[in-house]
Amino acid sequence: MNISHILNLTIELIIGFFALLMITKVLGKTQISQITPFEFISALVLGELVGNAIYDKDINIFYILYAVFLWALLLYIIEVITQKFKGTRKFFEGKPSIIIRNGQIDFNELKKEKLDINELQSLLRSKDIFSIREIQYAILETNGSISVLKKSKYDNPTNEDLNLSEKPVYLPVTFILDGEVLWDNVKACGFDEKWLEKQLHTNKMSKIKEILYAEWKKDEGLHIVQKILN
Repeated sequence: MNISHILNLTIELIIGFFALLMITKVLGKTQISQITPFEFISALVLGELVGNAIYDKDINIFYILYAVFLWALLLYIIEVITQKFKGTRKFFEGKPSIIIRNGQIDFNELKKEKLDINELQSLLRSKDIFSIREIQYAILETNGSISVLKKSKYDNPTNEDLNLSEKPVYLPVTFILDGEVLWDNVKACGFDEKWLEKQLHTNKMSKIKEILYAEWKKDEGLHIVQKILN
């Protein structure tokens, strides 16, 4: 066993380790906790680049490090773009899809997302839901997971257990996101600009840009989260 080869391998492993650690810190925790298909491929590419540098004697470690940091820079630029320009999020990150609406499966959305009933049932079982009849809304997230809003009848503890009457379940609708009004959502709920201005005045909000997030729920009204500026 050649000692120089062991020394080179040790150095390359240390450099590769800290390079990937730095990239993870820069890109943020969501790269791991909410990984999308594109980010999964990106992780494989980064691992392959470092692996080549370590095990391929013909490839220089610094050449591979350049490729790694260039790839990471591109990912970072995309993250900055999607944060600054909300219109690009749908293209780069995708858009959540409502696959069950008011207790009814939207087969067009299932087809669009290339999801069949068996796969849907598997996703629901991962949420401890074994019957579609329990669901009021189900949303397929951009990372492939599913978020579920149960019918009040099947919520825990169940209304039947407490002898309470069944109440309708409403899906929250985003009206304001990062200081911008989503007018399509506002109009779809039957409201207009004057109504929104009145609601903001009632909540003592004068500027829409000061609002980080606002959602409307039919049974609870408008909920506003103000931006916290440092």
